[in-house]
Amino acid sequence: MKHPVLRLAFIGLLAAQAVPPAARAQVKVVPPISGVKGKLQSYTGRSLEILTTSGVVRVNVRQPLKTYKQVRSDLSHVTSTSFVGVASVREADGRELATQIKIFPPELRGAGEGSHMMDAARGAMTHSRMTNGSVYRPAPPHSRMTNGTVQKGNGTTLVVHYQNGAETIVVPPNVPVTEVVPGSVNLAPGDTVYAATMKLPNGTLSTNKIFLIAGVRSNGMMR
Repeated sequence: MKHPVLRLAFIGLLAAQAVPPAARAQVKVVPPISGVKGKLQSYTGRSLEILTTSGVVRVNVRQPLKTYKQVRSDLSHVTSTSFVGVASVREADGRELATQIKIFPPELRGAGEGSHMMDAARGAMTHSRMTNGSVYRPAPPHSRMTNGTVQKGNGTTLVVHYQNGAETIVVPPNVPVTEVVPGSVNLAPGDTVYAATMKLPNGTLSTNKIFLIAGVRSNGMMR
């Protein structure tokens, strides 16, 4: 079974062309890091099993283990050195509209680098996209998740750069912004998690970094 690595990317050619060459040159696109994202099936402290779109993946836990949670933040913390995850939806006019922004810590730079569609919520008429990358924020110019490093400019638009392209995303007022920070979490079956992984010579996966994206007991948000 192939282990899913969050490196799926849909090339944003139009978005990349909309960014001036000088601005693109200022963005430091980080290489992707391997990881597994999905619904937690079991966690023993020594290993965890994650249900992904390709099946259940077993990941061994290395010590010391570092876990991450989300805390409330705001757009002022999205800087030209940030690596972010932006959820967005496509508007009728073709624009990508941010619905949520996550700011990742330096040790998770490159997590999920790229841009890909996410499963639509039950009853939803539109799909979201996840894009991980480095961000440029120009003057103002669909749902999508975008993770990456941020480059800022004027206005309320982010251009998220990844290895093979970029996404231009309009940020509306009061869009929820959270920061991913180290912290104690209680992992339980049903939680949505991301484990940064390393593949060992024997083919097994291991992790010492687990991010609780959303918990079954809460929405994953910590005060």
